[in-house]
Amino acid sequence: MDHRLKTALKERLEIERVRLDAEVERINREGYETLSEASGENNYRDHMADQGSAAFARELDMSLDDNQRAALLEVQGALERIAKGTYGKCELCGNDIPTERLEAIPTASLCLQCKSDEESR
Repeated sequence: MDHRLKTALKERLEIERVRLDAEVERINREGYETLSEASGENNYRDHMADQGSAAFARELDMSLDDNQRAALLEVQGALERIAKGTYGKCELCGNDIPTERLEAIPTASLCLQCKSDEESR
């Protein structure tokens, strides 16, 4: 892989890492409402549908938090592969990951064939 492309991808990954770090930090700082606060469990004035909507919103927030943390781990993994000199090599078969794939998904750690095989299991 050409040095200029690797440098550009590294910069994209570092920008994304900073963004995700900030988002995860914001989530940690704000924390979650307790389930009773979110669902209005203790508030008998609320309609059951309102309570269900609040509980759904809380679960959605938790799911989005998990997604942010997973994305951050992927970015950190890609940056570690760059530092180790293994970036752009498939972690399973060792073949080169096509440049087009890395440009589209800079965190890719598997070539298309290995990713396809993994998803079909």
